[in-house]
Amino acid sequence: MIAPDKRKALFLLHEQGLAIRQIARQLALSRQAVRRAIAQQGQSPPRAFVPPLDPELVRSLYTQCDGYVQRVWEKLREEHAVEVKYSTLTRWLRQWGIGSPPAPRCQRVPDEPGAEMQHDTSPFTIRLGGVLTRLQASLLYLRYCKRRYLQFYRVFDRFRMKCFLHRALVHWGCAPPLCVIDNTNLARLRGLGSQAVMVPEMEAFAKTYGFRFLCHARGHSDRKAGEERSFWTVETNFLPGRTFADSADLNRQALDWSTVRMEQRPQGKAGLIPAQAFEHEQPFLQPLPPYLPAPYQILERSVDEYGYVAIDANYYWVPGTGRGRLTVLRYEDHLQIYVAGQVAIAYPLAPEDVRNQQIAPPDQPAAHTHPRHRPRPSEEEEKRLRALAPQRQRLCRLPPGHPGTPAAPDPAPALGLEPTPELGALRSLRRARPSLSPPRPQDPRTHRPPLFAGNSRSTPWADPRRILPRPAGLSGGRADRNPQPERLR
Repeated sequence: MIAPDKRKALFLLHEQGLAIRQIARQLALSRQAVRRAIAQQGQSPPRAFVPPLDPELVRSLYTQCDGYVQRVWEKLREEHAVEVKYSTLTRWLRQWGIGSPPAPRCQRVPDEPGAEMQHDTSPFTIRLGGVLTRLQASLLYLRYCKRRYLQFYRVFDRFRMKCFLHRALVHWGCAPPLCVIDNTNLARLRGLGSQAVMVPEMEAFAKTYGFRFLCHARGHSDRKAGEERSFWTVETNFLPGRTFADSADLNRQALDWSTVRMEQRPQGKAGLIPAQAFEHEQPFLQPLPPYLPAPYQILERSVDEYGYVAIDANYYWVPGTGRGRLTVLRYEDHLQIYVAGQVAIAYPLAPEDVRNQQIAPPDQPAAHTHPRHRPRPSEEEEKRLRALAPQRQRLCRLPPGHPGTPAAPDPAPALGLEPTPELGALRSLRRARPSLSPPRPQDPRTHRPPLFAGNSRSTPWADPRRILPRPAGLSGGRADRNPQPERLR
């Protein structure tokens, strides 16, 4: 291969009238190579490799084989006598765009102050008070100044997403006009990427704070690379070496780490400090309105006969003596109970791991009636049963009917009875007692009665009157009125 600069040089020498032999001697090339380069006017020829195979043939085979490239390769060898390596065939398929379109180039979005923020969630398994707990980390990231806001939730739904964005934006006091998210159903109604249509509820919420949601293209999570990289920082810098008593302690430490420690830490190769960069970016951001109400849920509830309303598996006492329907406004950390349009009482929400508790204000007199039949967990009763005796503790671990359960004692020795064939038949009759109901009439064309052995334990569906011999003089039973069909030969 002749270098492009050498091609141009030999062509210029040829135009100056120098002979081909002299050009070849000076540039250490063969005369044939010099003639070819002169014929090409000193330009490099295009290197376009054309596979020795018809693309339409491969496309039709790909359709016939339902997209299985291994089968396409076999049919090319067996039916069309085309010897090609499997890796070469897959490279040709990618080159022709068969099966998957060629990967497009990514769009580069410049870092501009006040342009956008990014939000995403990621699951983490964290030890809370010695117990491994599955949590969802929610993180908001300002792209230009690299400020972060981090919180953890046991359940992250649309309401908690609004509460998280409210807390983060109120903490910053301003918001950019764009929030880049993935194609999550929490904010997206239908469509993908730039064609996505947002949920009207979330669209109205974002409009209140002065921004709008934008979903990145499918499979292009690198559109919010700073957000994705922040979760790796959480995993490698926040979680190691820290202990958490409960979810409240975890969120306190996460808030201090994301809004205090990380804002003074140099970021990236440029050593950008988020707190200083935010001072430069803040004039480009949109300030929030002076008062923004916190997000809440409207719940319709009925007061039960004990004067409680059930919310999140707990029971909150309602003042007064009446019953009926009322409205509850559930905020992120507290709730308000409205009776006839007026706030009757307000409660702080119980922790997420508290269940089946009766909650009443400490300064209010205790209710005269208390619920008696609330569902209670079975752990305490199981502990009491295990503590009674070792034999009963083993019974607590075995399911009913397990072969390891001890059998009932045999009363025959205590009654002075000797083992006889008649006593064995009576025991078989007692074991087969649940099946004394008459058998269903079966179609003799399709039913094949089983062969009954003397032991009814192997055939629990058998009628014991067919096992025991009929005494003399006994006739006219139910089995005679509804006889079993004969076995088909």
